[in-house]
Amino acid sequence: MVELVRTNNLVMLSWLVAQLREENIEPVILDYNISIVEGSIGAFPKRVMVDEVDYPQARVILAEAEAIERKPQPSKDEPS
Repeated sequence: MVELVRTNNLVMLSWLVAQLREENIEPVILDYNISIVEGSIGAFPKRVMVDEVDYPQARVILAEAEAIERKPQPSKDEPS
């Protein structure tokens, strides 16, 4: 197993896991339950691990997630 990403962003984590599973890549999430120990403050990032064989394809999916995360959101002043 190799580390794909570390993140505190639970929305991105959820999306990433769903996309990986859709591509038949089974991720392992480490440090997910550490929030119980830390008091649920989100200080410890969750680590997404994937099999080495799946790593190149998982990186492509991660790049898509990061692009979505960086996409500017419309301001409240802009018409929708």
